[in-house]
Amino acid sequence: MKIKFLMAGLLALTSATTFAQKKELSTAKSEYEKYAAIRQGPLAVTGLANAKIAIDKAAADAKTSVLAETFVYKGFIYGGLAVTDTTQASAQAFATASEALTKAKELDTKGEFKKQIEEAGLTLAQYQMNAGVKAYQAGKYDVAYKAFSNYNAIIPGDTTGLLNAGISAYNSKNYPAAIETYNKLVATKYSGAEAAYDDLSGMYLMNKDTVGALKSIGEGLAKYPNNNGLRRKEIEIALQTGKSDEVLSKITAAIEKDSKNKTLYYYAGLVYSQTADALTAKMAKTKAAPAKATLKTQRDENLAKAKDMYKKGLEIDPNYFEANMNMGYVLLAPATEAYNSVRNLPANATQKQYNEALAKSDALFDAAKPYLVKAAELKPTSRTALENLKTYYIAKRDQPNVDKYTKLLASAKED
Repeated sequence: MKIKFLMAGLLALTSATTFAQKKELSTAKSEYEKYAAIRQGPLAVTGLANAKIAIDKAAADAKTSVLAETFVYKGFIYGGLAVTDTTQASAQAFATASEALTKAKELDTKGEFKKQIEEAGLTLAQYQMNAGVKAYQAGKYDVAYKAFSNYNAIIPGDTTGLLNAGISAYNSKNYPAAIETYNKLVATKYSGAEAAYDDLSGMYLMNKDTVGALKSIGEGLAKYPNNNGLRRKEIEIALQTGKSDEVLSKITAAIEKDSKNKTLYYYAGLVYSQTADALTAKMAKTKAAPAKATLKTQRDENLAKAKDMYKKGLEIDPNYFEANMNMGYVLLAPATEAYNSVRNLPANATQKQYNEALAKSDALFDAAKPYLVKAAELKPTSRTALENLKTYYIAKRDQPNVDKYTKLLASAKED
């Protein structure tokens, strides 16, 4: 009987000890739940502090230190401390929480606490997000990039984290990192992907990678074929890198598939008109008459092709602002050249020669007028449209209208 009594007493003692050991874990859980329910205020601070005391005891105990649940809650609690603490101690709390969750994963061999471990990880991600924002606002863009990258490691594919990391890398002039991050961003379902492709191409250009820039623009246009900004940038880069023929071939092929697309005609015209502008710039630097004549011929051919493309776009939509404005611009170029020729006539030129030259100039300007007027009517706040129309009236010696458009330009805000 004594033996039986002693055994019963031993069992009771063992049971009480186990209860005491698990009590600390239970206390840590309940105190953390108090904190999690309100997050702010004295009660939340007290709950988190009590949870820390209890979880430290549970993690130090021989019995509960081998439980995955102990380290899950240590991750939760120290993650909460890291997020709420504004002192340097927050970094240590974050490190402790990270170590705890790593330990929890090792001990959770059956995946019983997988969901809780992931939830605790979100708190660590929030810490990194907060740290990144703080560093960014302080102008420490390299530190911000690192913090946002840590956030992305915890929550891969999160568009806010990717966007913040990419912008931070770009501002720190770490263009390869910015490019890598933005490529991940545009591969997600990010709602601002259309604009992100434009940013990405700019990052490639800052990294002196025109091939990458054109590639990213091409990918963007494949998804957003009507994006005017991407199409314009593609043309600009192509002209700068001597690849205008490649871009023009792409646009021409697209027109063959979609002959009623006004935008495609507009951009084909833009390639030709910008090529003409480049040739005009070369003419200004060329002194040899034969070479200048050759450049002028090439310039005029491109202006004619541009005019044809804009005309086709306007046949589809007569109210197409960009096509009207650019058609007017293309027609202004030879008109302005003729006007300058009149002003540069030699002193011994006859009145007849002067009148004939002026009439030729006026006729060219009059050909541009309908498009210039239409563009200004369609977008009366466009400075470019108003400037073009003012140029017309200057050439036509119409001072009242010159004064009128000078005043309109003074109040115009839109480029």
